[in-house]
Order: sequence, then structure tokens, then C-alpha cells
Amino acid sequence: MSAAPKKLALALGVLVLATNCATNSNTSTQTQQPQKVTEVSNAETVKTVNVDGSSTVYPITQAIAKEFQTNSQNKSNQAQVKVNFSGTSGGFEKFCTGQTDISNASRPILKAEMDKCNKNNVRFIELPVAFDALTIAVHPQNNWAQDITIAELKKIWEPAAQNKITRWNQVRATWPDRPLKLYGAGDKSGTFDYFTEAVVGKPGDSRTDYTASEDDEVLVDGISKDPNALGYFGFAYFEENQNKLKALAVNNGQGAVSPSRQTVEKNTYQPFSRPLFIYVNAQSAQNKPAVKHFVDFYIENAPKIVSSIGYVPLTEEGYHLAKVHFNRGKVGTVFEGEAQINLTLGELLRKQAKF
Repeated sequence: MSAAPKKLALALGVLVLATNCATNSNTSTQTQQPQKVTEVSNAETVKTVNVDGSSTVYPITQAIAKEFQTNSQNKSNQAQVKVNFSGTSGGFEKFCTGQTDISNASRPILKAEMDKCNKNNVRFIELPVAFDALTIAVHPQNNWAQDITIAELKKIWEPAAQNKITRWNQVRATWPDRPLKLYGAGDKSGTFDYFTEAVVGKPGDSRTDYTASEDDEVLVDGISKDPNALGYFGFAYFEENQNKLKALAVNNGQGAVSPSRQTVEKNTYQPFSRPLFIYVNAQSAQNKPAVKHFVDFYIENAPKIVSSIGYVPLTEEGYHLAKVHFNRGKVGTVFEGEAQINLTLGELLRKQAKF
């Protein structure tokens, strides 16, 4: 490493350590401990930002990474961003063993994952970046279903439905006697965790006789080719493929509401409105200038990129707080190791403000 990056890395380390010591740790559920600023000898490693995790957040991070790579300031630094996806849970498995710098997540980090991070001395900075409207999709030729209730979704997806609820008319008597083919998130996906908790009542509680994948494109492809299909995934994948999919309005007991930016902002698309995150390895942010530059760029450009992808951006204050927390090296989470259903944009902002 050249002298300049070494000095920058050390300066960043001192800055983050100093601000961590001055921060009240009572609001964080992760123990704040001093970081060891380690020497990184491989110049290529220092200039590479490794990202993995949620396929729902992947389109946002990938789009920002592409823009970052072409950014004139970054060209002088020659930083490279590698973005992959293995699902939120799969991403945290890598992140909490120090294999990645950033983990995309479609749910907050869980207690067991926090314990694993602590065990491996991985401190993280939690940054909300957008809101999603988890979407229930069917084939466009489906002319019988326009909406679906949470109770009906539970009837379809609960473990007791396995090999039993296999036809549309078993879900609603007015629907036709046709095969019901299911497509959904794999069990390494944060979408799987969120959906099962919101619908069945317990994270991970689901029938298993369905086409499962952590790759939302696989789910989109399957549903778009199957007139008897029903599945779920992030709203951006529906937006990109709405010419070959149909979204069902969701009725939680207060009337059927379709997924859209407007219904998320109005807090009416519940329980499927949810925040999306990136988690940053605090030590990487100290030791690797490329990580610091990329996350700064991410927060700055998230509003326009999030909108262009099809998700709902946070408020201006929300991104400001994310920037403040990142630059202060604020480690931990405001979610106490649990996913939270029915969270609104306003509630997320209040949690961030108290962090």
C-alpha cells in the first residue's frame, strides 16, 4: 500500500474510534469495542469492495456500483465493487465471518447473526437505504384473482398446507378448480423470513413443496410461464417485468390495497411494506478507503437510484441520518435482533433519530 492510503486508513480509524467512544452505547444492541486497525498489504484487496446478501437489495447496490465505477473521482482511486447475492441470511453468514465488506439485507440482522458477528469481532454499521412493497404476483392470464387476503395467504403457505392446498378453489370457493403452482423465496432469503412472519406468524414457518429460489429472476421467470402460478418477491422485480406479471392487491382486513410507491408512502400497503438495508463492516470502513468512498457515494446517490429501480426512497432526513451514523462509525442495530412487521417510513425515521 502507498503512504497516502496508509495515512488515510489510519486517520479514518482514529476518527471512528474517537467518535465511538463519545457515543452513548445504550441505544445499540451490539457491544461497542475498540477496533484494531490492521495493516493490509495487498493493494488489490484494499481497493476491492465485496458485497453479498439480499437479491431484493441487489438491484439497488448493483446500479449504484456501476455508477460508482464510472464516477470520475473513483477512476483516480481505481476502486472495484463486486456485488453478488446469496440471500439475506446467506449474506450474513459471509459478512459475520469477515468475508465481505457490505451485506445487503431485506430484513434487520437477527440475534443469532449478531452473536456470530460478535464472536468473530465483526462490528457493523446498519444503514437503511429504501422501502420495498413485497409483491404477490400471478400470471397475466389469471383472470379470476384480483386480490387476496392475509388469511388466504396463510391458508396457502402455512406448513399444514403442504400437499393439501394444491388447487385454486381450495383457497377461495369462487376461484376455478385449477392446479395451484407456488413460487417463493428460498430459506436463505430475508424475503422468506419476512413473508413467513407476516403471513404465518413465525419466521421460517412455511410449506416446502414449492419452487424456491434466492434469485428473484428465477421466480419471475417461473410465474411468467405458468398461468396457474402464484408467488412473491420484491416490488422492483414486478416493476421491471409487469408486462408479463400481474400483482394482486392485498387485503389485511381494511380493504384490498395494491403495491405501489404511493401506498407505501401512505402506510396503507401493510403488512408488506418493509425497509431495506446495507450493513457495513466498521473495520473495513476504517482500513479500506474504497469502502468509505463507496458507502459515501451510495448514501448520496441512493434517492435517485432507488426511485429508478422501482423501490421507495427514504426521506431526505432519513438519508442524512444514515450519513451521520456512517461518518460517526455508529455500530449496532435499532431492531434488537428481530424483524419488525408493519414498520412505516415515519417509524423507521424515529428509530434512526433515536439511534
